[in-house]
Amino acid sequence: MIEKKFEKAIEKVVLGNKISIEEFVAVARHGAKVEFSDAYAQRVKNSRNLVEKWIKEGRIMYGITTGFGALCTQTISPEETTQLQRNIVLSHATSIGNPLSIEEVRGTMLMVLQNAGQGYSGIRMETLEMYRQFLNLGLTPFAPKEGSVGYLSPEAHMALVLIGEGNAYVDGELIPAKEALHKIGLKPTTLSSKEGLILVSGTTSVTALGALALYDMLQASKTADIIGAMTLEVLKGTTKAFDDRLMVVRPHEDQGNTAYNVRNILKDSQIAKHHEDYRLQDALSIRCIPQLHGAAKKTLKDALKTIEIEMNSCCDNPILWPDGDDGEAISGGNPDSSYIGIEMDSACIAATMIGKMSERRNNRLIDGNLSEYPWFLVKNPGLNSGLMIPQYSQAGLLNDMKILSHPATIDSIPTCGNQEDYVAMGYNASKKARQVVEKLEYILAIELLSVFQAYQLMDHTLQPGTASKAVLEEIGLTVPIMEEDLYLYPHINTLRELIHSGRIIALVEEKIGKLV
Repeated sequence: MIEKKFEKAIEKVVLGNKISIEEFVAVARHGAKVEFSDAYAQRVKNSRNLVEKWIKEGRIMYGITTGFGALCTQTISPEETTQLQRNIVLSHATSIGNPLSIEEVRGTMLMVLQNAGQGYSGIRMETLEMYRQFLNLGLTPFAPKEGSVGYLSPEAHMALVLIGEGNAYVDGELIPAKEALHKIGLKPTTLSSKEGLILVSGTTSVTALGALALYDMLQASKTADIIGAMTLEVLKGTTKAFDDRLMVVRPHEDQGNTAYNVRNILKDSQIAKHHEDYRLQDALSIRCIPQLHGAAKKTLKDALKTIEIEMNSCCDNPILWPDGDDGEAISGGNPDSSYIGIEMDSACIAATMIGKMSERRNNRLIDGNLSEYPWFLVKNPGLNSGLMIPQYSQAGLLNDMKILSHPATIDSIPTCGNQEDYVAMGYNASKKARQVVEKLEYILAIELLSVFQAYQLMDHTLQPGTASKAVLEEIGLTVPIMEEDLYLYPHINTLRELIHSGRIIALVEEKIGKLV
């Protein structure tokens, strides 16, 4: 099921120039339609013409007229070309386990289109058109997600559907590929020279999974500013730690921007104003929001720069370099996933840092000795556990995040008979980043649940800020005020969805303008 986002959706993405992470997410997650520009089509056709010309000339080209990997010295005759491309798809579809999600597969197919559409790959336009139709007509290949070192296997499962093999989802039902193709009015194709290779190689799945994870991490980091500000407000914290004079003497941009966000969120808060001098200084989990959130955001923004470069690159091997009427097939290492892998390893650490501070803030909310509220934010603690156990959930989630923050890219296990004697492992870095950000969203949701309950226990002679009030009112539409113990699971899920969908950010920005 493709999720809907609160903000106005991008309905169409035209490939041919650079695309942004927002456009990528519009297609992968929200079902935006994909079109090819004239420039895109012309680049693809020109590159394909080179392949056909060189095959006629009898050139020796890796993966086109030779085998793959360690078999690159084996020459393939023109008569065997079609069988070679079919064989690479069949033999490489060996990933196992649970499938990639719909949005992960859609994102990978989009990255294949963007990769091949740079005009250096030699694929036929009609093959790319099939993937475009898969995206636009709602066919999603089945692709198991476990067992990739950065390319080949999940992508091969997706490419199987082009030739009528494997399985695919249509209207939420998993059915054989030929049946799925028939349902959307398509027929299996026969892959031509080079096509099997381009469809399974490159950093397409690594970039897709990484982009989805990073988009959610960036959104979660901004939402953490909102939730952190609300925690400060309800704990009677001082906004003096967010003074711009403090920020300018340590001029990290994202630290200053985070402090600005908190000041802006609380600028009309009677509660914050009244308690400005309530304490000389707050605990680190409150007063260091600009420093920690800022450092995490910098890391995430660095990753964004890298991911947007990668999603607009050609990560094929070989690349077909045109030179007038001639040119050259150049073998190299562009399918290597180090760029994305290292960034996503770093992003996991950044997200975990945000999560560990959120858990500590939540602990202050539920600890009666620290919060000045009833223990566990319930009026009759003892008989009721209140919000005691959600913090346990945070602790378990955070432990998982710490484990997942161990970098994947420092590992290397040689493959392909030592032709690939070093492997970047970027796929695992992106895959675990998806798990990390989901856990972060739940940790933030649990802090927000405590914030919501704490507001109910405050002296209401003082009003929260306009931004806080908008968030509280939205939560109050679906989450009940806790008078005694409740079944909390559905309410935690509700709050996580408000975070994941961008609804919290949208509510606040409607009241105070754009967060930075």
